[in-house]
This record gives sequence, structure tokens and C-alpha cells, in this order.
Amino acid sequence: MNSLPLFRVIGKKSMLLVVVGLTVILGLVFFSPYAMAENESSNVRMIPESFSALAEGKSSAVINVRTEKNIKGGGLVFRHFSRNPFGNNQQQNDLFERFFGGVPNRDFKQRSLGSGFIIDKDGYIVTNNHVIENADQIKVILKDGKEYDATIIGRDSSTDLALIKIKPEKELPVLEFGSSDKLKVGEWVVAIGSPFGLAHTVTAGIVSAKGRVIGSGPYDDFIQTDASINPGNSGGPLLDMNGMVIGINTAIVAGGQGIGFAIPIDLAKGVINQLKGKGSVTRGWLGVGIQNLTEEIAAYYGVEKQTGALVIEVFPGDPAEKAGIQTKDIIVEVNGKPVTSSHDLTNIIAGIGVGEKTDVKVLRKGEEKVFSVMVAKRDDTTMADSRGSQSGNELGLRVSKITPEISRQFNVESSKGVIVTEVEPDSKGEQAGISAGDIIMEVNRNSVDSVTDYTREIGKVKKGGALQLFVKRQGSGFMVVKLEK
Repeated sequence: MNSLPLFRVIGKKSMLLVVVGLTVILGLVFFSPYAMAENESSNVRMIPESFSALAEGKSSAVINVRTEKNIKGGGLVFRHFSRNPFGNNQQQNDLFERFFGGVPNRDFKQRSLGSGFIIDKDGYIVTNNHVIENADQIKVILKDGKEYDATIIGRDSSTDLALIKIKPEKELPVLEFGSSDKLKVGEWVVAIGSPFGLAHTVTAGIVSAKGRVIGSGPYDDFIQTDASINPGNSGGPLLDMNGMVIGINTAIVAGGQGIGFAIPIDLAKGVINQLKGKGSVTRGWLGVGIQNLTEEIAAYYGVEKQTGALVIEVFPGDPAEKAGIQTKDIIVEVNGKPVTSSHDLTNIIAGIGVGEKTDVKVLRKGEEKVFSVMVAKRDDTTMADSRGSQSGNELGLRVSKITPEISRQFNVESSKGVIVTEVEPDSKGEQAGISAGDIIMEVNRNSVDSVTDYTREIGKVKKGGALQLFVKRQGSGFMVVKLEK
């Protein structure tokens, strides 16, 4: 029997379906994102088949932190009226006083939850400073349910890092540090922690951005991720797909979804080592006032790239002056590492050990010059008032006028008041709940529009006297902070 052509045997419609099917299969094989990524680079890791191996292998080194602190009388008051809230309406004012005027200042216990991770088999644990600050009692709960009392080894409010320790009966599982500098946007990451007290919750996502400045302090340099992070995740690890810690989860955007921030581990390593070694952090200091290069300034100085930090002041007797750095120099490199902005320079210098010789490359009138600078200790309590800011030693607050540079650094829009740039650990200001980035608008109901105003109003109050600071906090609105001088 003569054989018929294939399309006549199976029919034209069936033949069409076969062709379409083969086309789809070939397309999936050769043109899928996964296949294309494999062809482009064998190092690109696409969606993992499962996160379970990583979660199972690493979650035992993640712990739950529970703290308790005794609050004496009131604390922060999240309302403020510099005058009667209802004007001259006596009936409404009487009603207001009935409900709010006579509220007693009772002591109460404040409890909070957080996360952390073990970095040493002997019981050293990394967490956030804000998780354990001012705590009267710190409890650590391991994955197996065992509970330990923890002691504070050291903490650093500027980077929101803390090191605590427990005394275990046996060796503990630990997490190892990776490299956040090598981390790329788009890479998969995993967060493990205790959101809302739900211990050892595992979430996954990607790195959304790097180098985020969110206004939390002078050393902002956050990893942004869409791995789900919620209250209670603070202090927990952000892991790469090799199970290495590349970040420490620390902040979220109020009301935001899929926006979390982690402290890069390469920034945290030096801080953690110093806390473990001596319980405190010492940072490097050049002794210069700096600002970013605007487009106009870059054009004025003939700089092609709008990167670097412009020196606007050199402080007498400090390392930069001794080395020969001058005002109007543009710092473009430190120890071979490019300086992209003033914020970048601050972070780089802060991470250099005191007493180390450092090569600083500058542009001076279009020519490159390299200076060898011996980095000194950054002392926030002795910085000169001429820098536009001052340190309130009695309160432990360093404040500054709100310049355009400060506005960008702390992501604030206000032009009134003075901004808190740093808060000393264990100071009265920190204990009252004041944070870097807070804007002080009034002191005892007197307006504050400059550092001079702030100094004058604080100076009016005798030691032991009561202070009320009317504060604006980004994302929270106005609040009144009560403290004793």
C-alpha cells in the first residue's frame, strides 16, 4: 500500500498543533530567561528550586530577643499643644483637661521583641542597638526553646549595632560573614527572624538597591530588599544563597510593602570587632568640613564627573591640615577607593583605624595630588561650634543647622529648627528616646531656629531642671520629649 504524506494521515489541524507545540518547547529551551541567563553567564543564579536547605541549615544560629525595661512616669508624649487646643472654648478645654490633664505619671514595664544571630560558639550575638537599648532585662531564646539571660558587651547607636553574650552549656551553631560589597542588585537573599514574635520566620526576596540613605544617621548606607521584614525582624540576618550574612535587618518604611533595609555586613564587621574587643567604637577623623559636588561646582572647577567631596573647611591642628590638604581641594580617593560623595567619605574614614597612615588623593586646580594623612580619633564631644553644630554635653546631643547638605543626608524637608545629627550612647538624650534625624523645633515652648537659639534655651535651665523638647520626627510627626538636665 502506498504510504500517504504525514499531514494527510494525522490531519491538517493535528499537524498544526504539533508544529505549534514543538515551537513552544524549543522556545522554552532556547529562549527562556533561565536559559538565556545561563548562556549569558554561568554565574547568574536564577530562582532557586527551594530555600529549605538554607533555612534548615542556618536558622538554628538565629535567636529571638526579648527585652524588658522599666519606664518611670510618662516617657515620650506623642501630642503637643503650645497653647489651648480649643482656643477660647472653655467647655471643650474643660473636657480636654478632664481626660488628659490629670493623667498620672505611672511607672510601667515596656516589653519588646527582636532578633539576632550567633557569631561565636561561645555565645556572642549580634543584634540592633534599638532592640536592647536601656533594657533592664534581656532574654535570648534559641531555636530549641532554651532560654538564657544576656549581657551587653557593647553597642553603637550611630550604626544601630549591638553585641550581647550568653553563657551556653555547649558549643553553639554560628553564622559566617559574607561580603556586602560584592553583593549585586537583583541577587536573591533570605531574611530569618522573629516578626511579631513569630520565631524563625523565613522570608525571601531580592536586593532592591544598595547604598540607600534613609536619614537614620551619619553612617547611612543600607541594603534595600523586598524580602518581607516586619517589626521583630530587627537584628536578624540577611543571607545570600550561600548562607553567608551579608546584612543585618534593621528598618522598614512605615506603611510600605516590600521595602526593608539592612546594615551592610562590610560596614558592620569593623564595628562588631571593636565592640567585641573593647566594648565601644572608635572612628577615624580627617578634620575637614565637606560637601557634595553640585553640577555647578563641578563645572566651575572643571571636574568631568560629579563625584568626590569638596573640602570647604580645614580645621587647625587636625590631620588634614598637618598633611597639607587645603580648602577647595576635591577628595576623590582614599587608599585607592573612589570617593563618590561627602557621605561616602565619612563612611570610609570612619572605618579606618586611629593612627593609620592613609593616602588621600585630591584634585587641586585640576591636578591630582596625594597626601599621606595619619587618621585621628573622631571626638564628637569636642567638635568646634564653627562647623555649624555643637554637642550638648549635658544631654548627649549633637545638633546642627539644617543646611541643604544636611537635608539630603538625613532626608528631611524642614527648614525650621535644628537637627540632631548624633546621640551619645547612654546619654540623657538617648534615654529619653531622641534619635539622629529628629528636628528640635522648640525648647520649653521657645522657638529654636539656630544652634545659637538651642544653646541659649538649654542654658536657661539649671542642672536638674525640667526640659521639654518639641520634636518633629520623619514618618511620625510631632512629639514632646521630656527629660531632666
